[in-house]
Amino acid sequence: MKIGIVCYPTFGGSGVLATELGKALAEKGHEIHFITYQQPVRLNGFHANIFYHEVRVPTYPLFDYPPYELALASTMVDVILNHDLDLIHAHYAIPHASAAYTAKQIVKQKTGRSVPVITTLHGTDITLVGRDKTYEPVVTFSINESDSITAVSENLKEETYKHFDIIKDIEVIHNFVDVHRYNKKPVAAFRQVIAPNNERIIIHASNFRKIKRIDNVMDIFKNIHTAVPSKLLMVGDGPERPLAEDLTRQYGLEADVRFLGKQEQMEEILAVSDVFLLPSEYESFGLAALEAMAASTVVISSDAGGLNEININGVTGYTSPVGDVESMSKNAIELLKDESKLKAFKLNALKEAKLFDIHHIIPKYEALYRKFCRTGDC
Repeated sequence: MKIGIVCYPTFGGSGVLATELGKALAEKGHEIHFITYQQPVRLNGFHANIFYHEVRVPTYPLFDYPPYELALASTMVDVILNHDLDLIHAHYAIPHASAAYTAKQIVKQKTGRSVPVITTLHGTDITLVGRDKTYEPVVTFSINESDSITAVSENLKEETYKHFDIIKDIEVIHNFVDVHRYNKKPVAAFRQVIAPNNERIIIHASNFRKIKRIDNVMDIFKNIHTAVPSKLLMVGDGPERPLAEDLTRQYGLEADVRFLGKQEQMEEILAVSDVFLLPSEYESFGLAALEAMAASTVVISSDAGGLNEININGVTGYTSPVGDVESMSKNAIELLKDESKLKAFKLNALKEAKLFDIHHIIPKYEALYRKFCRTGDC
């Protein structure tokens, strides 16, 4: 099939999922057209079945805010017509679902053909941004006008029905991970550089927004560091990074906390890590946690949103109520002090991650696409 994928090209979970989905589909022989404002960060290397179409937004003095959604819709129309796409798969409702609806109506007027639109809901497009009264009517309309709707977790499906007047069925197709990519043997030399005295390695990776509760990450690590010799790797960047850096200095942890910025090759970092901290206010799924589990890293997280669907409390790691720094610290310290228990949890984490392996999830998307197949041979 010829599939248009509309997504954000950044390090966020929706962009990562969309890009990895497109790459996997291309490997299976589908023709994939990425449509976004810059090349997705995970789209590296040449593949004969992958095409990238940049959305160019003209700037005029009239516009304080260039109309990206209109440029996106126009680009989609162009790609649909010139490459005869079978369908559009929009990741993240705002503004991709509404832009896809507009493109669909334009193509229908021009050609008489109705191009199916599949919308995948990822999280904050529903739980945060989409619920804003400024956007809610458009979000509700564009979701209901989609030919098919998917959500990345049962929790997100429930939240969508709870906060929006959705009249269509939502199918849950969980996020996935390429276990083969993340299940790497730790590089001893790399670990030695980070933890020269065989300290435990703790990691947090995110976009450093308030919802990630970066202050909780620092407080948990301070408690861990007091009880167990340890190092903290902070991967990513965002508005809360200055807070994390200030707390590092305030707690006197400068020698034991490293800020690594945005990283594309997370598998090498996760491979040498012992515990992944994710005390978020909300996670629709927790893709970063799943990637950590695929690298046999134990997850200490909140129980918010869809995290309970992947991080099994007392098996693959521990979950605690949002903001319960004491509980998260206690659970992490208990594991880090008990080598045999830590090893058992690491094995459990990998075993659980395999249930979400890319090879199990991609066929579910293919089955969904086939419902809209124009010919009998796709």
